Amino acid sequence: MASVIYEGIEKAFGQTKVVKGVSLEIRDREFVALLGPSGCGKTTCLRMLAGLEEPTAGRILLDGEDVTYKPPRDRDIAMVFQNYALYPHMTVRENIRMGLKYRNVPKAEIDPRIDEAVKLLDISGLLDRTPAELSGGQRQRVALGRAIVRRPKALLMDEPLSNLDAALRAKMRVDLKLLQNRVNTTTLYVTHDQREAMTMADRIAVMSEGRVMQFDTPDLIFGTPANRFVAQFVGSPGVNILPATYFPADGGATLTAGSLVLPLSDRAPEVLRTARLEIGIRPHFLRLNATPDTVSASGRIVATEPFGTETNLHVALGDQVVVLVVEPRQAPPVGETVIVSCAPSDVYVFDAGDGRLLSHGL
Repeated sequence: MASVIYEGIEKAFGQTKVVKGVSLEIRDREFVALLGPSGCGKTTCLRMLAGLEEPTAGRILLDGEDVTYKPPRDRDIAMVFQNYALYPHMTVRENIRMGLKYRNVPKAEIDPRIDEAVKLLDISGLLDRTPAELSGGQRQRVALGRAIVRRPKALLMDEPLSNLDAALRAKMRVDLKLLQNRVNTTTLYVTHDQREAMTMADRIAVMSEGRVMQFDTPDLIFGTPANRFVAQFVGSPGVNILPATYFPADGGATLTAGSLVLPLSDRAPEVLRTARLEIGIRPHFLRLNATPDTVSASGRIVATEPFGTETNLHVALGDQVVVLVVEPRQAPPVGETVIVSCAPSDVYVFDAGDGRLLSHGL
């Protein structure tokens, strides 16, 4: 088991820089997700740790040792790829054995390690089959077995669930987290799926355009996003972003966004009185009623999205449209006028220029 440290890592392909000064410290036995859209540099970061790409600048430390330019075979790292990369002409047992063949593992240890891995992954009945005879979920388990049987210092996974159907992905999320708890190996997991990252990871590094936007626990990533990008990327539906205008007034001040007028308290940061602003409100924090501790505005429903257990309402507030989530039986029809409200404590305020979070709550 080992810690992993990225120190100012950069990577360029020709004139295109795809990783820009990434610094991360992953603790021993921690499960960390690299989360972001396609092309943000997360897989490149993983491949540099595996030794499949060389950084343009910076260092990578594994268990305190500089492995930046070490060949993959000398890093004691196992990787599970998106396509599983199993040998089609070998049986499951032979595929798993390949994880030990070139590691100088004593012959007396090989079969016990294989037996331990197949029991852990519940694939003991598949040992004599070839990959062509397996389902997608079974292939994924075999790829995991080949990786963990080596007992590596770090386990790397590059979108291993992306080829599975939705129901199997949900099951495998749970299984992967249980497996990591049992194997107790430092794990880096690349995904563009926020649900995977939020449900499995101890901490999440949210990436955009080659940079780490925020590295924090799932609760803090969701509850206190560092900037507008994180707030919009994490959460489903995404956070509502509305341009806001500061208005001074006798005895106080307000932010106006669409037809919402939000009073600023004395505790509001001074920067809110000068910066170009946007506000963010998560759809689950908007309500179809007004109470004394909320601010509200009248709006018209312009679209609905029923999802069975909940319904997304798209409501026009002046010239801005917001999304809120309600129970299906609470959903009014399109065209109806409704009251939309929120608590000032649930409002994010972002700098309209660089998108950084200026305040959580007013």
